[in-house]
Amino acid sequence: MINYSSRYASSPQAVKHYDTKQLRDEFLIDNLMKEGEITFTYSHYDRYIAGSAVPTTTPLQLETIDILKMPNFLDRREMGVINVGGNGVVIVEGVAFELGFKDALYIGKGNSDVVFKSDDVKNPAKFYINSAPAHTNHPTKKVSLAEANKLELGTMETANHRTVNQMIIGGIVTTCQLQMGMTELRPGSVWNTMPAHVHDRRMEVYFYLDIPENQAVCHFMGEPQETRHLWINNHQAVISPPWSIHSGAGTSNYTFIWGMAGENLDYGDMDVCKITELR
Repeated sequence: MINYSSRYASSPQAVKHYDTKQLRDEFLIDNLMKEGEITFTYSHYDRYIAGSAVPTTTPLQLETIDILKMPNFLDRREMGVINVGGNGVVIVEGVAFELGFKDALYIGKGNSDVVFKSDDVKNPAKFYINSAPAHTNHPTKKVSLAEANKLELGTMETANHRTVNQMIIGGIVTTCQLQMGMTELRPGSVWNTMPAHVHDRRMEVYFYLDIPENQAVCHFMGEPQETRHLWINNHQAVISPPWSIHSGAGTSNYTFIWGMAGENLDYGDMDVCKITELR
């Protein structure tokens, strides 16, 4: 079973007038990780798709959705998958890729047969999925968390000591435009992506996980001089337009998966905003 919704792009001039409900309706994705379902949100920012698949008693087959107007989901798209649940398997054209907790899989354009399975129904795999348009096919490849390129950033003194795990990114996996990775905050650190930045060449989606029970993350978005915020619970995601900052502060440490696509594959292409100039 596949459920999907579509979100149109919003201008920064319009967003500055949104109330809390409008902000959440436009940018928050709060229907992820439903057992026995594949769920997608199609964003008109760079035609990006974010979603999830949680197979339980039966495997889940990746099927096309009407908005793509193609026989198969990946006829003109590439896909990244990161497992945030129990052990599972993604079968691509008959080849099985076993994904443990926080392992990733890149699936290239043109693969028509993709199936998601869980090893244990009582502890199902929870596959977080991103997809972007693709112009050519690249090989499908698994990337374990141990194989990620790791960047140690921030300090405990500024409450943002974190490990950036670059997983589906140039040098590790060849893609058309999709990039994905995972940032893990150390205990005692709560700020992510601070100093904040924008990158007008790419949009991005943040998916939050490892948020302890009864804790939350305050996600900051908007233009640097017109910031807004959204309170985020575990296993929720936020769409970040190219003109928006994307940062957050939690009531505990946490992890988030970042995924992005757009004009280039330069991870460092960002316009940094001075902390003292944020409004």
